[in-house]
Amino acid sequence: MIAALLAVISTPAPSSAPDAPAPVEIKDIAPPVDVFPYPLWMVLTAAGLALVVLCVATWLLVRWLKRRPAPPPPTPRARALSELETLRPQVTSLEPYAFSFPVSDVLRTYIGAQFRLHAREQTSSEFLAAISNSPKFSDADRSLLAGFLEHCDMIKFARIDATADDSAKLLESAIAFVQGGRA
Repeated sequence: MIAALLAVISTPAPSSAPDAPAPVEIKDIAPPVDVFPYPLWMVLTAAGLALVVLCVATWLLVRWLKRRPAPPPPTPRARALSELETLRPQVTSLEPYAFSFPVSDVLRTYIGAQFRLHAREQTSSEFLAAISNSPKFSDADRSLLAGFLEHCDMIKFARIDATADDSAKLLESAIAFVQGGRA
């Protein structure tokens, strides 16, 4: 019996049973498939509507920008003060003769625009005579204008020896007149 046991133990076992089916190869799980949740016609319709909304919004914005009112033009006072301030650096660089022309022109243009007077077309004496009885000008305004115009005429026409200080005085009296509290 020992010999029979040894014979059984030493005999190799068959690898598979003769009646058993062949092993089946197991395949791995397939990766997930992307499925778009909306049909193509829905996507195209939504894109078309978004494009239409964007075009209408752009058109409305452009229309609003074109219809926006323009800013009001500067007042004659603001324009004159700005022009006089641009002349300030020229007080020392220009001769008093050359400087008196633009200062006088700015002041006369301001008076013409603010008070509807023809100050640019009149001589100084004609202009002073025209405003002598005008209620638009106070006595202080008249005396300031008379002093300015007389000094300016002396530099321009009498060719008096003037300095940069005279040009600075002309500029300051023009600014003082323009800032004189008028609306």
